[in-house]
Amino acid sequence: MARELPQWAQQELGKMGIDDTSAFNDELYGPIADRKSGLRRDDLVEILLDARSLAGEIDPWIRGRLVSSHKSSIEILDDEGRFRAIAREVVVEVRLIVHTRPLYIDDEELMTYERSEARRRSEIQEQVEKLASNSHESHQWG
Repeated sequence: MARELPQWAQQELGKMGIDDTSAFNDELYGPIADRKSGLRRDDLVEILLDARSLAGEIDPWIRGRLVSSHKSSIEILDDEGRFRAIAREVVVEVRLIVHTRPLYIDDEELMTYERSEARRRSEIQEQVEKLASNSHESHQWG
């Protein structure tokens, strides 16, 4: 049963060029090996913030696309196009509106990106180490 998405989510899917998200749905029932669930990069979500952490009459709901998730923060591109980093300690609830990507293990585009990013970081680290070994900072005394 398909549910109607909020207007902001429909607009974001349009910006992302996604017409059909049915292939990305969670599988919550059946054999454990066939189940698929959990938040993913680029998911459209609604985040409820702890009202005690807000000043004045600020809406406690943030709606948008999940950019990344870290140990202490969640990064989101909100429905007004603003990048926001939110401390996990003020998050009360995260509601999944719709997945926009396959499950992590099935996401070939994301896996390819992460491999190339790991290579790039490794090359940068090698360059830094090479520069450091040619500087006075690596001079060995004695």
